[in-house]
Amino acid sequence: MTGGAMDKARGKVAAFEALARLTPARVRLDASARPVPLADLMAFQEDHAAARDAIHGRVGWDALARALAPLATLRVASAATERAVYLRRPDLGRQLAAGADLPRLDCPLLIVIGDGLSARGVEANAAALVAALVVRLPELAEVPVILAEGARVALGDAIGAATGAGMVLMLIGERPGLTVADSLGAYLTLAPRVGLRDSARNCVSNIHGHGGLGPEAAADRLAWLVGAARQLGATGVALKDESGSAAALQAD
Repeated sequence: MTGGAMDKARGKVAAFEALARLTPARVRLDASARPVPLADLMAFQEDHAAARDAIHGRVGWDALARALAPLATLRVASAATERAVYLRRPDLGRQLAAGADLPRLDCPLLIVIGDGLSARGVEANAAALVAALVVRLPELAEVPVILAEGARVALGDAIGAATGAGMVLMLIGERPGLTVADSLGAYLTLAPRVGLRDSARNCVSNIHGHGGLGPEAAADRLAWLVGAARQLGATGVALKDESGSAAALQAD
């Protein structure tokens, strides 16, 4: 390799190294006719194992309820009665279990915490996010938080309809990746009812502490969306997230 070619190659490596420092994601593996470095291979295997553990793990609901105190909590389950069934039958994760008994709350906003595809995401982020939301939306302190096992996003619609909630905020463990296995997603739906499409919700994703959205920033965005949804009378594709705009924040 000539000196110029070597300099060019070093420049590419330096550029990728600079990019890699900005994110935990895998943005490069050295492209050459040699095996993957042992350290990279072991890191990949470790992250893959963490992702599998997150998917198959179970949320410690009692511990989460204690972390949410003094907020009251109610427990509910989907029709996916076992984890293996949940993974094979997403449709059952959208339905309440037979005989589910939820009180009529008739509240303007209801928080549901679902395990989703990452128990770790729920355990690591949900309590802190709810606490930050209560500061911004004090009305939440008067309403129990619903803890939903075996939940898919749309289970929030069934829960919202059953309780008479005007709006549902579903906090749910996100599908783990190979660098972040403990991420939380938040889905806001106005006038929840069974059968709504995903286009009827607003999503705030990648809520985690590894270069993602922290609980305070996520709460700011979600509180803005709640206020904007009430003004507009809609969530989903009709509601554009302009929470990062200084003008939008001032108008709110």
